Amino acid sequence: MTCKRKEDPMDVDVLDATHGHSSAIKENGLLLRPVLPQESGEGFPYAPADWPQPGDTWGWKVGRRTNASGYYADRYLYLPLRLRKPGRAKGGFASKLSAEQYIRARFPDADIEAFFASFSWKIPSQQVFRTHEEHVSISLSSEEFAEQSLSDTQSVGIACKAGNKHCRSLMEEAKHSAVASMPCDVCCSEPNFCRDCCCILCCKTINLTFGGYSFIRCEATISDGAVCGHAAHINCALRSYMAGTVGGSIGLDAEYYCRHCDARTDLVKHVTGIMKTCKSVESEDDIERMLKLSICILRGSRKTGARELLNHIELALQKLEYGTELKDIWKLEENPSTGAQFHDENNGPVGGGQNEVLDSSVGLQNTALVGTMIVDRETEYLRMEKEIDQILQELRKSQDCEYQLARDRLHTQKDYISSLYEQLEKDKSEVARHMSRTDPDALLDKEEHIKREVGKLKDMEKVAKGFGMTPKYILKQHFDLDFEE
Repeated sequence: MTCKRKEDPMDVDVLDATHGHSSAIKENGLLLRPVLPQESGEGFPYAPADWPQPGDTWGWKVGRRTNASGYYADRYLYLPLRLRKPGRAKGGFASKLSAEQYIRARFPDADIEAFFASFSWKIPSQQVFRTHEEHVSISLSSEEFAEQSLSDTQSVGIACKAGNKHCRSLMEEAKHSAVASMPCDVCCSEPNFCRDCCCILCCKTINLTFGGYSFIRCEATISDGAVCGHAAHINCALRSYMAGTVGGSIGLDAEYYCRHCDARTDLVKHVTGIMKTCKSVESEDDIERMLKLSICILRGSRKTGARELLNHIELALQKLEYGTELKDIWKLEENPSTGAQFHDENNGPVGGGQNEVLDSSVGLQNTALVGTMIVDRETEYLRMEKEIDQILQELRKSQDCEYQLARDRLHTQKDYISSLYEQLEKDKSEVARHMSRTDPDALLDKEEHIKREVGKLKDMEKVAKGFGMTPKYILKQHFDLDFEE
C-alpha cells in the first residue's frame, strides 16, 4: 500500500492563462488549478486517488478564506466512500495532522510521506492569483500560523516584538482604528512580548483561526479612554483559574479575569460568537474542539442564559459524537412559547430565534428533559467517584474485620480439635499399657466429641463464600454474629 512520490522542487511558478482558463500554479512538481471559494472535487491533484486500494478516490473542498500566499486557509480532505462509516456523514479532515493521525491509526504500515506527496495539500485561490495586487484579508489556520517565523517579519522590515508577521498591530485597519492602549511596564517591557498578539499568561502568540475563538482580549477602559488590550489563551486562563466559573475570593461566573488590570470580561457573549462560527465550519474535529472549549467556559455557571446555552451545546456535542450530520446538530430543542432566547442576567439577551446561535425544532418536553439530564458532568462524575471510593474503603474495612474474625475462630477451633486428638491418643496409650482404668466407652465418647467438633469446623469453613453467603445459624453459633430478619 504505497503512493508514488512526486518530484520535490520547492519553487512555485505561475503559468500564463491560455484559452481563457485560469493560470496554473506549479508547486513541488504538480500543476495546480486555482479554484473558486467553496469549490469541491475528487481525486488528483488535491486529494489521493486509488489509495489505499484501486477505486478509492478521496474528496476535497475549500472554504472562503485565503492566506497571504494566495492559498486557501480552510481546506478539507474527505474519505472515499468505502472507508466511511455507515450512517455517518463523510469524514472530513481540516488539517494535515488530523489526516495523518487517521492514516496512522487505520493503516499503521502506510508510508505517510508518500501519502501526502501523492497530492497537493495547498489549494490556490482563483480570485487571488487572478488579481495579484488585490489586498487579501487573511485568517490563518493553526498550522500556517505556527509556520510563520521571525525571518518573515524581519524580511519586510516590520517591528512586531514577537516576530509575528500577522500581528494585528501591523494591519492597516488596526492602524487606523486602534484605540489608545494603556501603558504597560510589566509584561510589555519583555523583549519578545507583544501585547497585540501574545498571551499574557504563557507569552506565546495567539491564533486567529476561526475568528480567534481560542483567545480573549481585555477591552476594559482603564483611564483617560485607554483600554487594557492584553490577550490570553482561554485554555491558559482556565488552567490558571482566571476564566470560567471560579469560587473563592476571585468569584468568577462565566467570566475572564485579566491578570494585568483586574477587569472582568463576560464570556457568555464570547461563547455565543463561537457558536455562530461553528455553524460555518465543516470539519467535525474543529467543531468538536470548539464545543468542548465552550463547555469548559460555561460549566458551573449560575447565570440562567449560560446554563441554557450550555445545555444546548452539550446536546449538540452528543449529536456530533453519535454521527449526526453537521447540518442537523444545530436543530436543537427549544421552548416554542419563548423562542428559546438566552438571557444573560447582567447583559440582556444573548441569542435566540432562528437567526441566532441555535436553530429551533422540537418543543418544550424535550427541552425540559435536556435540562434535567444534562447537568455539570464533571462535578457529578467527581462526586460519584468520591462516593464510590468511600464505599470501597468501607467495604475493605468490613471485609478486613470479617477476615480477622474468621481467621481467629477457625484457628481456635482447629487448635481445640488438635488438643482433643492429643488427649485421646494419650488415653488410648495408657489403656493399652494397662496404666489407666479408663472405661473404653469413655474413649468412644471422646471420639464422638471430636467428630462433632470436626463437623463444626466444616460448617465454619462455609464462610469462604463470604459472611453474606453463610447461613445465619452458623454465624450466630460459631462467630457470635446475630442478624435480625
